[in-house]
Amino acid sequence: RALAGGQLRLMFPVAALSAFLNNTPVVAMFVPLVTNWARRCHFSVSLMLLPLSYASILGGTCTLIGTSTNLVVAGLAEEWDPTIVFGIFDIALLGIPALGIGMLYIVITSQRLLKGRQGALQDLGKAREYTIAMRVEKGSPVIGESIEEAGLRSLRGVYLYEIERAGRVLAAVPPTTVLREGDRLHFTGVVDSVVDLRKQRIVPDTDQVDKLTARRDRRLVEAVVAAHSSLIGQTIRLSRFRTIYDAAILAVHRQGVRVTETKVGDIRLQAGDVLLIESHPNFAQNRQRDPNFALVAEVEDSAPPRHDRAWLAAVILFLMVLVNATGSMNLMIASLTAAALMLLTRCLTGEQARRALDWPVLIAIAAAFGIAIAIQKSGAAEVLATRIIDLAAPFGSVGVLVALYTITALLAGLVTTKASAALMFPIAATAAEAQGIGLLPISYMTMIAAATAFSTPIGFQTNLMVYGPGGYKYADFLRLGLPLQVLVGVSTVTIISLAWL
Repeated sequence: RALAGGQLRLMFPVAALSAFLNNTPVVAMFVPLVTNWARRCHFSVSLMLLPLSYASILGGTCTLIGTSTNLVVAGLAEEWDPTIVFGIFDIALLGIPALGIGMLYIVITSQRLLKGRQGALQDLGKAREYTIAMRVEKGSPVIGESIEEAGLRSLRGVYLYEIERAGRVLAAVPPTTVLREGDRLHFTGVVDSVVDLRKQRIVPDTDQVDKLTARRDRRLVEAVVAAHSSLIGQTIRLSRFRTIYDAAILAVHRQGVRVTETKVGDIRLQAGDVLLIESHPNFAQNRQRDPNFALVAEVEDSAPPRHDRAWLAAVILFLMVLVNATGSMNLMIASLTAAALMLLTRCLTGEQARRALDWPVLIAIAAAFGIAIAIQKSGAAEVLATRIIDLAAPFGSVGVLVALYTITALLAGLVTTKASAALMFPIAATAAEAQGIGLLPISYMTMIAAATAFSTPIGFQTNLMVYGPGGYKYADFLRLGLPLQVLVGVSTVTIISLAWL
């Protein structure tokens, strides 16, 4: 019962977010949180991560912008018939029932169909660890919150081992300890965890960070002190590191030994020390040939968040959805306007916008048009559609829908969702015309069939993302995913038959 409740508490927010955001970053954000949560609650991580992936896939079927597969099919349909109009929430007629059925199925069957296993992220013993001090500054929103309420107990691979308060050291602090202004929080953890710490509402406990330039666009960098570096033998404070490099050392890792000096400025550097540095975006590139460092590498996804603009970004997203849902603006114009507003209001920089462009998805969408046109112009769509109709003719239009759905779903599991949609849409549209089925319902059916690739790890990117961390085997996807794929297919075909045929 506790596991079922945990799965539901996980799947609801994941599905809601995935309806409006890209599935991949949603799942990437939740994987470490769920792994840590499963460890603390004594659940097997394998019973949580596959439901996480499936919830994100199902959530993406509830809106037109939920997955790129939906956008591919919508674009192909508009090329086929320029008069067709897709509302952002119209597909919810099929997506919400599929989501409800899927969540109920997962809660009821996952404990029986999945084996409890330990995931790859549950073993961090060999990872490089740092000890770092963070500070609760004046006006911080965490003041008055307990450690657990502030989210400092749910970070993957990091441990709060003591709090320094008014000259006293509080060791082995319980999660109910209330944070106060001026508290120095001492953590130990791997570098990815330090990245997560910077995304909380606390700051590094060093005044050197406050003196850096590029306040809004900093990065974390790891640098190894070279054998003949001029930094060797100097304390960080006396080395004038911040003045010379416009960067601040946050923590030091020393050959498997934790460096535990109370103040980072008092650490005397040695050859081979790995420095965790906060710096401007070009530090790693500019210091590749610096004789003081044997190796310099930027930590992935280490840019600090901008909480002050979060409300503005949420308002822009809401307005984008609202104007499209009310028919005031089509999806493309609404999306471009929202992106422009994000830039104008400095919710993101031009560089961040360029990095956010998912070129593989854009190329796949462009290629999909070429594939669809080739299948249509060559006559292949008509030939294949005729064969499908001939085979399904004894069962009428419903039989044709079942056949098209099944073929699309099988292709999605073997190739990718977007490739399956591009290959099958012209065939499905041709068959629909021959059977008197509207282009709108056949488009929605193709979206659902292509996007809900549950039965293989390669069918959908989020399945691959949880494959290793969950310790899954290929058979796990078949056991849990194949029946779910059948249930979603039955639900989709039934609703289309009742609503459109």
